[in-house]
Amino acid sequence: MEDTFKFLLISRVARSISLIYVSLSVPLYLSLLGISPVVIGLVVFGVVGFYSMLSFSLGLLGDRIGYKKTLIIGDLLPTIGTALLAITSNIHLIILLLIITGIGGGAAGGLRGMWSPGLSALIASNWRDETERVRKLGLLSSAASASSVIGSLLVSIKQFLPFSPEEDFRVIFGFSSVLLLVSILSLLLVHEVQRPKKTTKIMKRSSLSYISKVITSNVVTGAGIGIAVPLLPLWFKLAYHVNDFMIGIIFTISYALTSLGSFLATRIHLDPLKVGSITRVLNGVLLVGIAFSPWFYLAAALYAIRGLNAGFGAPNRTAVNVRGISEEDYGAATSLQGISTRIAQLSSGLSGYLLETWIPLPEFSGGILQMIGGYIYYRLLRERRQVSK
Repeated sequence: MEDTFKFLLISRVARSISLIYVSLSVPLYLSLLGISPVVIGLVVFGVVGFYSMLSFSLGLLGDRIGYKKTLIIGDLLPTIGTALLAITSNIHLIILLLIITGIGGGAAGGLRGMWSPGLSALIASNWRDETERVRKLGLLSSAASASSVIGSLLVSIKQFLPFSPEEDFRVIFGFSSVLLLVSILSLLLVHEVQRPKKTTKIMKRSSLSYISKVITSNVVTGAGIGIAVPLLPLWFKLAYHVNDFMIGIIFTISYALTSLGSFLATRIHLDPLKVGSITRVLNGVLLVGIAFSPWFYLAAALYAIRGLNAGFGAPNRTAVNVRGISEEDYGAATSLQGISTRIAQLSSGLSGYLLETWIPLPEFSGGILQMIGGYIYYRLLRERRQVSK
C-alpha cells in the first residue's frame, strides 16, 4: 500500500504542475487573443458544466469498475486537450477544446490538480481509519500544492521564451500534456483494495441522507468559488494593472503556503469538522478583504494567507465528507459531492459580467457566499453528530 501511495503521489504531482499552468493561463491566453471578460466567463461556464456531467458519470462507474480506472479515464481528456492546444491557433477550436476536455475551468487553487473523479473514493477505500485518511490526504495535498508552485512559475517564466506571446503559451501547453501522460502511467501502477459488492443502483438511503447535508454546504460555497476564483488571474491584471510575471508570482507564493497548510494538517490533530468549517469561513473573509484592498501587495498577501488556510482545511473536510457513507457507495457519494460544487461553480458565467460592472464585485460576492457555506457546513453536520451520539 505504501508503494501504491507513492505512485498516487507522483500522479498528483505531475497533474498539478500541468493543470495549474492551464487553469491560470486560460483566462490570460483568451484575453490575449482578444476575447472579452464576459465571454471568458461564459467559456468557463461551459467547461464547468461539461466536466460536472463527466465527473458524475465517472463516480457511478467507479463503484462498479474501480476508482483507479476512473482516475485514468479522467486524465485522458485533459491530456488530449492540452496536446491539441499546443498546435492550434484557431479561436473557435480552442474554445471547443477547453469545454469538451474539461480544462481551463474551475478554481485555480493550489489543490486544483489533486482532485479528479475517484480520488476521494480511492483514499477512503484503501485506508479505513479516519486519522490515516487525513494524513494521506494531507500528504497528497501538500505535494500537489507544492507542485502547483512549478505550474504558476511557468506562467511567470513563459515570457522569457524566444517566441511570440501566443506561442509562449502553446509551448507550455505541450509540456503540460506530457506531464498528464506521466500521471496516467503512474496510475497504472496504483493498487486498489477489493471493495464490497455494489447492492444498489446508485447508493443506500443512509449514504444519500448524509451527503445531502454536505451537498447543501457545497452548493453555496461552490457558487462563491465560481464567482470569485476562476477569473482571479484576470481580476488581478485588471484591478492592479500587473503583468503575467507578477500574477504568476502571486499564485506561486499562495501554492507554497497551501502546501505548508496541508502538511500541517498531517501534524496538528484537531476536530476535523470544526477545522473544515472555520477554514471555509476564513476563505470567504479573505476574499472580501482582497476585493476592497487598495494596494496590490496587500491583496497578494491576503491571497497567500488564503492558500495556507485552504491547505489546512481541505484534508479535514474530505475526511468528514465520507464519515457517514457506506463503503460500497464511495464513488457515487463523493462524485455527487463533487458535482454539487462544480454545478454551483456555473456561477462563473456571471463573473465576467460582475467584473465589468464593478471590479470588487466578484471577490466580494464570492467571499460572502463562501462564509455562509462554511457556517452551513458546521451546522448541518454537527446536528448529525449529536443525533448519532
